Amino acid sequence: MSLLDRHIFKSVLFTSFAAVCLFAFVLMSVNVVRDLLGPLLSGQIQLLTIGRLVLLLVPVVISYALPLGMLTGVLLTLGRLSSDGEITAMRAAGLSIPRIALPVLALSVLGVALGLKINFDSMPTAKVQYERELVAAVRANPLSFIVPKKFIRDFPGYVVYIGSRNGSDLRDVWVWQLDDERRVVRFVRAESGRVDYDDAANDFIITLANARIEDHDRKKPEDFSRPLMVNSFGQVEPVRLPLAKYFGTPTVHQKLAWMTYAELTAEKDRLGREPVGPGMVKQRRSEILKVELTIQDKLSMAAAIFTFAFIGIPLGIKVSRRETSANLGIAVVLGLGYYFITVIVGWLDQHPEYRPELLLWVPNLALAAFGFWLLRRLDRA
Repeated sequence: MSLLDRHIFKSVLFTSFAAVCLFAFVLMSVNVVRDLLGPLLSGQIQLLTIGRLVLLLVPVVISYALPLGMLTGVLLTLGRLSSDGEITAMRAAGLSIPRIALPVLALSVLGVALGLKINFDSMPTAKVQYERELVAAVRANPLSFIVPKKFIRDFPGYVVYIGSRNGSDLRDVWVWQLDDERRVVRFVRAESGRVDYDDAANDFIITLANARIEDHDRKKPEDFSRPLMVNSFGQVEPVRLPLAKYFGTPTVHQKLAWMTYAELTAEKDRLGREPVGPGMVKQRRSEILKVELTIQDKLSMAAAIFTFAFIGIPLGIKVSRRETSANLGIAVVLGLGYYFITVIVGWLDQHPEYRPELLLWVPNLALAAFGFWLLRRLDRA
C-alpha cells in the first residue's frame, strides 16, 4: 500500500468512525429515552444498571449506524479532497478514479466483515442480554412502580390513582376498570388498601378496605341515564393488575431479529422438519419465510456498508464540498430511503410468491448500479 493509499485509508477510517459514533449516539438516545428514562426517574432502575444497559445497546445501534457512518465518512473525506484539488492532482499524476477509490473499497470490505459479525453475533447476544437485564432490574423493585399522586395507565384494562403509599400500605385508592374500548365499566374508591406482588404471575394484587363501588352498564357504560349500581364494602375482592405490558415476563421471548446465525439456521431446520397439519401449509411457509427474511435482512444490511461506500465515492468527488451539513444530508437521505424500502419489503412476509427474501437485495443492487454508472462517467470526464 502506497503512502497515498494509506493517507486516503486513514482519512476515511477516522471520519467514518466519528460519523458512526454520531449516528450511534442519536439512535441510542432514542432507545434510552423510550426504555430507560422513565424507570430511572421513578427510581425503578439504579444509575449503575442504566450504564450497563447503555453499553449493551452499543452493538444494537452500531448495526444500523455502520452503513450510514461509512457513507458519511466517504462523502466527507472525498468531498474535502476534491474541493482542495487533491483529486485533480492525483488524476494529473495518472491515477484513475477506480485506483484512487481502491483504499476506500478495501476499508468497506473490512466494514462488511465487521457488519456480519455484529449482525449475526454481537447484536443478537447483546439485545437478548439487554432485555433480560431490563426485566430483572425493574422486577427487582416492583413496588416502586406504584407512584403516589399520579394516574397510572400502564396496566391493561385499568387506570389507578394512589393518594399516598407507605411501603405496601396504600391510602386513598382510586381504580377505574375499562372495557376493550377503554370505557369505564367499574369505579372503585377505597379509604385504604395493601399492594402485594405475585412474582409467579407477574401481577400486582391490591386488597382494598372501606371501598365504594360504582358498576356501570356493561353494554352501554357511557349512557349515564341508566342507573348505577353503587355499593359499599368493608373489604372487596382483590384487584389483580398485570405487569407484563410494562416490563415483560420473567422469560424473554427471543424474536427472530435477536437470534444469531446458528440459531436462525437451527430454527429454519426445525420448522422444515416438523410435521405440517391439514390447512397449515401456508402458515408454515410463512414461518420459514420470516426466518429467511431475517437472515437476508442481516446479510443485506452488512452488504450495504460496501454499497454505500461505493456510491459515496463518485458522489463525494462530484459534490466537491467541505461542508459537513451537505454531506450529512446526502447520507441521511440515502440511508432513510434504503431503510424505508427494506421495511416495505418486510411487510411482504405473508406473500412468498413475491420472493421478498430476494427483493431485500434490490436497494443494494440499485445503489451499486447507480454508483457504477456515476463512477464510469466521472472517470471519463
